[in-house]
Amino acid sequence: MHRLLDVLASGVHDAKNQLFIAESMIATAEAEHGVDLAEARYTIEAAADRLSRTLAAYRLLRHGATLAIVPAVVEDICCEVALAQKEHLARSGIDLAVSCAVRDEWPLDRDLVTDMLNNAVQNAGRFARARVRLTARSDDGWLVLEVADDGPGFANLAAGTPDSGTGLLVAERLAALHTRHDRHGRLELTNGGELGGAVFALRLP
Repeated sequence: MHRLLDVLASGVHDAKNQLFIAESMIATAEAEHGVDLAEARYTIEAAADRLSRTLAAYRLLRHGATLAIVPAVVEDICCEVALAQKEHLARSGIDLAVSCAVRDEWPLDRDLVTDMLNNAVQNAGRFARARVRLTARSDDGWLVLEVADDGPGFANLAAGTPDSGTGLLVAERLAALHTRHDRHGRLELTNGGELGGAVFALRLP
């Protein structure tokens, strides 16, 4: 099994490199022909970044490395995600609202958490009708990071087998690696919420 995972990781690495080549070709075409291909570049950059994060997560889970836990400003993470996603969502007619009620620093792996939120917002944007909301709050010693949308919600959630995809399965594993005071982080997927659709909630101790 480990050998198979290593082969798959190598394939992911090669695919990431091909995306960088494609991005360079698009940038050249823009310069030579004066066309705007910003959305295509965004898609390629997002895919390449996602593959890079997937490789990082693979190495973490495969080799048992420890998370890079450092105090991070939660509001800065939310702003970074909004900056990365808001313009792209707006092109699809989706409004991204951000509300951060946590002003203090919180110990977490900043890169991994940022990636999980970016992925969650991207997924929400695929199914939302018009609105996606990213919120951060504290709840009885937990940091709760939520991404909610006004779409149809997670399929098969009532049966306990939501169609969550590989990204959310990895997020669940990585959330559990965040530990503090005998608490383990976790991922909660629900339907409903204030927007009526899917709710991705990352709870970190």
